Amino acid sequence: MRAFSIIRSNTWSKPDPMASDRSVEFRFRARRFAYIASIIEELLETRTSIRILDVGGTEDYWRIARELLARYRDRISITLVNTEMQNVADTGLFRTLCADACEPDFLAGDHYDLVHSNSVIEHVGDAARMAAFSENIQRLGRRYYVQTPNYWFPLEPHFRVIGFQWLPIALRAWLMRRFNLGFFPRAKTDAEAMSNVAEIRLLNARQMRQLFPRAEQRIERVAGLSKSIMAAG
Repeated sequence: MRAFSIIRSNTWSKPDPMASDRSVEFRFRARRFAYIASIIEELLETRTSIRILDVGGTEDYWRIARELLARYRDRISITLVNTEMQNVADTGLFRTLCADACEPDFLAGDHYDLVHSNSVIEHVGDAARMAAFSENIQRLGRRYYVQTPNYWFPLEPHFRVIGFQWLPIALRAWLMRRFNLGFFPRAKTDAEAMSNVAEIRLLNARQMRQLFPRAEQRIERVAGLSKSIMAAG
C-alpha cells in the first residue's frame, strides 16, 4: 500500500485490492477474517447449516475464506446484497440480491445466522442512512460483524492520501479535479469531484458505538494506531 498516492495521468485503471493474495489489503482482510471464521465455526457447532448475508460484499472478497468454505460449503449459503446486481461464478454457494440496505423494509421478515459488512457503512450516506443501515443489520442477524476504516487513521483508504479526510471538502474536490486519487480517476467535472469526496463519510469509534450500542467493539491496529473499527454482535 502506498502511503501517498496522487497520480496525474490520462490513463488510469481501478486498483483491485483483492487481486493478489500477497497485496497488503488482502493480508489485512485475511487477518481480520480470522475472527469472522471463528464466528462461522461457532455457529456451525449448533446448526446443520447457516445462512450468511454479506451487505455490499463480492464473491472475490470471500477468496480469503476459501479453505473454510471448501470445508463447509455444503452447510453454508451466502447472499450478496448490493445496489447493483452482481454476477457470481459459484452459484452453488452464492446468490445475489439487488437492494438498498438502508430501506426500512429491507428483507422484512427474514433472518440470517450472520450478517457481514466490510467497508460499506461509510458509503451509504448521511447519519440517518447510517442509522437505518445499522438497525437493519442488527434486526436481520443473529450475529453480525461490521467493519469500517477509522476516521482518525492518517492514511485515507479510498483516496490513498495521508490526511485527506481532514481537509476541507472544497480542497478535497479540487484535488480530485487534478489527480487520480487511490480508487478514483481524476474527476471530469466539479460536480463529479464533489460527489466523489462527499460520498465517503469515515466514522470514529464513538460513532460506531452509537450505531451499534450492544456490540463488542474491536480495533485493528497498525504501528499502534487504530486502522479500522469492527462492531461484532
